[in-house]
Amino acid sequence: MALYMIGDIQGCDEALARLLDKIDFSPSRDTVYLLGDLVNRGPDSLAVLRRLMALEGAAHCLLGNHDLHLLAVAHGVRKAHRSDTVADILQAPDRDALLDWVRARPMALYVHGWLMVHAGVLPQWDVAQTLALAQELEAVLRGADWVGFLHHMYGNEPAGWRDDLAGTDRLRVVVNALTRLRFCSAQGTMEFQTKDGAESAPVGFMPWFDVPDRRTQGVPVAFGHWSTLGPLPRSDVLPLDAGCVWGGCLAAARMGNAPGAYERMEVRCAQARKPGKS
Repeated sequence: MALYMIGDIQGCDEALARLLDKIDFSPSRDTVYLLGDLVNRGPDSLAVLRRLMALEGAAHCLLGNHDLHLLAVAHGVRKAHRSDTVADILQAPDRDALLDWVRARPMALYVHGWLMVHAGVLPQWDVAQTLALAQELEAVLRGADWVGFLHHMYGNEPAGWRDDLAGTDRLRVVVNALTRLRFCSAQGTMEFQTKDGAESAPVGFMPWFDVPDRRTQGVPVAFGHWSTLGPLPRSDVLPLDAGCVWGGCLAAARMGNAPGAYERMEVRCAQARKPGKS
């Protein structure tokens, strides 16, 4: 049995099919963890969802910012962007089942010694708190008033975590950290404007994984979201968004037996959009 993690697919079903073939993935034997942004910007978002749903217990998918955007557009909370490619899902005869499946996905996972999120983890959070806060958000998304929450989900404030946060402010910080975070200050204040590589950190900010004494130090963290970051020569963080939808690759990592060990594999996307940032 092999365990794999795969970065942002963003509707690139052809690349996903080739990557699964390359790693010789068998749903009866292996398990794959998808790190969010399953849909949008690529050409075949509907095919991606149907492929992953058909894998049932062999595929475990996190929610990313594009997946939440799909839910918001579907329920009139946000207008579709000109660059969105989710109309095939919204027009599908089984759209309600597809959207229900999406909103039931987890926000974070801890498997085989790896903490998995779509974007990042605030420095004040350890693994247990990250998972607990993710579960708070999951419960809301799976609850009766989940569309009501979507109306309050967007915004950059509060910009950092406090233990006394409650209600929509608390949930907004959680969703922003798990699905949007790239840079933050040493105190955990998040910065959302900069989308370039780690060397482009604004003054007073740094990549979230470089914050001194963050509480997830010592735990390998795998994440997507940051297509401009590139591979990092370190064992404690594993970025897996290789910019597939922008002409890069779709990347997978096979988990090794030792903590933080992995083997990375990639396929080039043949259906790329014009260069951009996810």
